Amino acid sequence: MEPAAERYLGGVVRGRMEGFGYYTLPTGTEYRGSLWDGMFHGKGQLLRRKGGGYRALWDRGVPTQGKYTFRDGLEYEEEKWLYCDGYDRRFYTEIRSGFKPPGIAQLTNLDPPKIIPKGCYDFADGFYNPKTRVIVDYKRRFLKNAGMV
Repeated sequence: MEPAAERYLGGVVRGRMEGFGYYTLPTGTEYRGSLWDGMFHGKGQLLRRKGGGYRALWDRGVPTQGKYTFRDGLEYEEEKWLYCDGYDRRFYTEIRSGFKPPGIAQLTNLDPPKIIPKGCYDFADGFYNPKTRVIVDYKRRFLKNAGMV
């Protein structure tokens, strides 16, 4: 799989990105927002290719205030992070939608869950096979070796 090329759509001043623009990084992550002198500057957000993103106020390329939101809508809290803390082990979809009736367990954040082969473990984008130490997507296409996690 070859990485995507960088793309930019927006204002240019003195040959540098400036004003409001859309900048796609080689990973597929896209920045949408204000730029100044080729840097993220002002309000903007980084949107991940498979969902989720980081919305921030930027000062010359450095985020000064920001909030990361996972693709399922869960917002990361730097202070007082209570999700999956050992006391409350619910998945975020259970927090949003409530528990299932007794006897019906929810084993992954996805509901209904993807089918995971016996002896493998959920890895959000696919599953991990400890025998091969390989992570594949739900269509069994190679994603990465476990050493690359």
